[in-house]
Amino acid sequence: MTVTEGTSLLVLGKDEDLAARLDAELTAFNNQATGVADEAELAVRVTDADGELVAGLTGWSWGTCAGINMVWVRADRRGEGWGGRLLAAAEQEARQRGCTEISVASFSFQAPGFYRRHGYLDTGRREGIPGGHVDHHFWKSLVTDPAAAVRLVALVELPDDAVEAGQRYEDTVLALLPRHGGRLERRLRTGDGRTEVHLIRFDTRAGYEAFLADPERVALRARLGDAAPQTRVLEVHEV
Repeated sequence: MTVTEGTSLLVLGKDEDLAARLDAELTAFNNQATGVADEAELAVRVTDADGELVAGLTGWSWGTCAGINMVWVRADRRGEGWGGRLLAAAEQEARQRGCTEISVASFSFQAPGFYRRHGYLDTGRREGIPGGHVDHHFWKSLVTDPAAAVRLVALVELPDDAVEAGQRYEDTVLALLPRHGGRLERRLRTGDGRTEVHLIRFDTRAGYEAFLADPERVALRARLGDAAPQTRVLEVHEV
């Protein structure tokens, strides 16, 4: 324990009172910051004829977002499709609550392939999990067909004499992505600021094409003329 001017700092194990207080405080802060205060829990339960738990899912919804916390199927009932049914039920409930997207994380020794098969797209990974494993993060649209999604890597080269102008251009056009069902997943930049790498996802190819033809984007690029960034775009997928 550390005490400074009557204030103490304690390092503990489980602290249910602290967890409840932090949850309440952060929920209030989040609600104020977003203007959305409809956070709710979500659960799906499967029981057998004897009332014993066969499988279950817990999660949450908040505004247009939903998330999955835990999914479990009893060992003797695995391979019967209960995991997929749990996902489908949770996704349907999330849609009924007005959610347009859902997310989940899965360790590499759990079920990342399961989520990919059900249309979830990789959005990130955390290395260093015990045993040399990885924590995979996934996202799925609840309003568009996941199979129609387009993922791109854009390699952007900015002219030597117009780096700042090129960066401002990219700031502006990347902000147009949401109007066409696009999302910027990662934006990386070299130390000299002259090259950027963007990882972008569109819900549909039509959205990608609409972004390319967006009048605001086209006009901005035309105004830059020779100072416009040179971009190479690669369409990619998970392996």
